[in-house]
Amino acid sequence: MKIGGLQKTTLIDYPKKIACTVFLMGCNFRCHFCYSAELVLPEKIKKQPEISEKYFFNFLKERREYLEGVVICGGEPTIHSDLPEFLTKIKKIGYDIKLDTNGSHPLMLQKLISLNLIDYIAMDIKAPLDEKKYQKAIGVNVNLENIKKSIEIIKNSSIDYEFRTTIVPTIHNLNDIKKMANDIAPAKRYYLQNFRPEKTLDKEFLKIKPFPEKDLKIIVEDIKNLFEDCKIR
Repeated sequence: MKIGGLQKTTLIDYPKKIACTVFLMGCNFRCHFCYSAELVLPEKIKKQPEISEKYFFNFLKERREYLEGVVICGGEPTIHSDLPEFLTKIKKIGYDIKLDTNGSHPLMLQKLISLNLIDYIAMDIKAPLDEKKYQKAIGVNVNLENIKKSIEIIKNSSIDYEFRTTIVPTIHNLNDIKKMANDIAPAKRYYLQNFRPEKTLDKEFLKIKPFPEKDLKIIVEDIKNLFEDCKIR
């Protein structure tokens, strides 16, 4: 597994657990507002220092008394065919696993759930479930049926989960947020994350000002009845 980063402790990325976050290299999306170019773009991945599996698993064994979970993110973890084996090794040490995914590989997602390899799923909803809008958000062609399948797999599983969207002016408008909420509802959790113009994949997005938080709060009031929990995060 190509590991591009390790955050040794996080209190916010895995709900109710003290965890570490491991960043896997490679992604099939090219979201203009992405802040992890070093994990996405091949030319930057080549320059990114790689963490060995040996170091990573030794770290997990040493921290077993202090950490409860491991967050798997990227890039996009589900593009890696050896992800089940990687997660199995983590499970054997005794950790719970949270998977962050863009939902583009429902077969891998279903496999991980069937093998009991994940305990929490966070899926990014990039745009309303409209092909043109989704492609505008992710910068590449999209198989929208795969996105829809992943949403249903997550909602119909016994795994705890959340959906979330980074809200970006020029990509989304306020009506788009309502549409995304209705596309995934009913669901347990839906969180809005306001765009921050920092270290974006497309440098033009560094010039974009985030939505006023007051506007997002109004939208949350309109859609929160569709979810058990809905807020700005």
